[in-house]
Amino acid sequence: MNKLEKSGQFDVEALRKQVSDTETRNDASKHAAGETLGINPYARQIAEQFRDGTYSPTIIIGQLRLLEFLTQFVIGLAAFYFASGDGSDSMLMRVVMAAIVSALTVVALQLADTYSIPALRARVRYLPHAFAAFAIVFVLTTGAFSLLRGLSAATAESYGIWFVAGALFLVIERFLVAQGMRNWARNGIMERRAVIVGGGEPAKELIRMLEQQADNDIRVCGIFDDRGEKRSPIMVAGYPKLGTVSELVEFVRMTRIDMLIIALPLSAEARIFELLKKLWVLPVDIRLAAHANRLRFRPRAYSHVGAVPMLDIFKKPIRDWDSVAKRAFDIFFTIIALCLLWPVMVATAIAVKATSEGPVFFMQKRHGFNNEVINIFKFRSMYTNMSDPTAKAAVTKGDPRVTRVGRFIRKTSIDELPQLFNVLKGELSLVGPRPHAVLAQAHDRAFADIVDGYFARHRVKPGVTGWAQINGWRGEVDNDEKIKFRTAYDLYYIENWSLWFDLKILFLTPIRLLNTENAY
Repeated sequence: MNKLEKSGQFDVEALRKQVSDTETRNDASKHAAGETLGINPYARQIAEQFRDGTYSPTIIIGQLRLLEFLTQFVIGLAAFYFASGDGSDSMLMRVVMAAIVSALTVVALQLADTYSIPALRARVRYLPHAFAAFAIVFVLTTGAFSLLRGLSAATAESYGIWFVAGALFLVIERFLVAQGMRNWARNGIMERRAVIVGGGEPAKELIRMLEQQADNDIRVCGIFDDRGEKRSPIMVAGYPKLGTVSELVEFVRMTRIDMLIIALPLSAEARIFELLKKLWVLPVDIRLAAHANRLRFRPRAYSHVGAVPMLDIFKKPIRDWDSVAKRAFDIFFTIIALCLLWPVMVATAIAVKATSEGPVFFMQKRHGFNNEVINIFKFRSMYTNMSDPTAKAAVTKGDPRVTRVGRFIRKTSIDELPQLFNVLKGELSLVGPRPHAVLAQAHDRAFADIVDGYFARHRVKPGVTGWAQINGWRGEVDNDEKIKFRTAYDLYYIENWSLWFDLKILFLTPIRLLNTENAY
């Protein structure tokens, strides 16, 4: 992010007044738990700039590895096919040889450190490293194949064609990738977005160090601090203070921020603890800047942003390739479920329409990932004139609002099947914490009032089924203990997620649904 005060994009005095007015307004009317604070107009304007997501460097590097493996594999097969040969090598042998050389090429490029972001952004500097790694693989594999089974003139010719074509492709491709990554970095498509928590000199020093990093991919989006202007200036190293830490929660929910960096010394233990109590509910990395701390830990204790040491406090759950794997899992099993269950869904739609007036489907606003409000599909189980889209009044046993068909489909959870379409849309996952209605409550108290850290369950996408549900925590929430146990199971799932865990929950769900004691 460019230093905004130098680009003339805002008036410092106007910003100071906006922040001050927002703080005064928020202090004057303490909000109920779970209700978000307003942020000042300038912070909202900044948030609008960061609503769209960015490309993850980890994903891009993984895709590049796959691309280089596949292209070298295809080039190798083409060389074996088109070069004149004596037919001594079977097609299977050629495929195996092409696969081995291509895989070793990717390994060699990794060992030569040519898959790092600085290497990929450099147009020419790392090309000799890539070419040398590629050449070494060919020398070693050619020698190995020659010793093991002999190397005919035709096979040697094929290898020569492959080496020339593969090296030419690698040089051109790496040059184009460097050009593309530079453009992405310049346009903000591939960057890591950070917010600094805490102001004053520690934040200033941290920002200066980040700016000095070669090939820096960190964009500082602003600063949030609870302290007044005397201790925490409205501008730090050219970046604006956008509000308080409580307002930061709403700011992050409005944007696609990657990390929060706390610019406080380790000695400020009490203050750091208070910050974390507010911030751990967010689906972002939370790191403590350690560049100015005299106390040193073992090198493995640190992560680094460039050369700036950080202590990892919280990590974003289900990230990068894990999120790709989970999405593939969702799509695969959702399509299977729809293929198997479509007769049940069609029969349910007919029964709902035939036995009561109103639409087949019912839509309800619920909390999704990062507290985003989403519309959930369900089969309608209540009389239309008695429906409660807000879910403030929970359904109870023998509830007169529920239709005869509704009682059956609620007990069997058939009413939830349309949520498979929410999964295909990407709003839900098959497995995850169940999404609760926006105004859901127990005994006139919002769930967030009952459970400390309730919104931490929104750090991942909600699910059609979940760990809490297969352990008996489904149905009416009529006391505090039920929502506390649900939240505890949801947080356990988030901290221990794996594809095997998802698979276990998915296959146990039909069995556990046979227990309908709390479903009505």
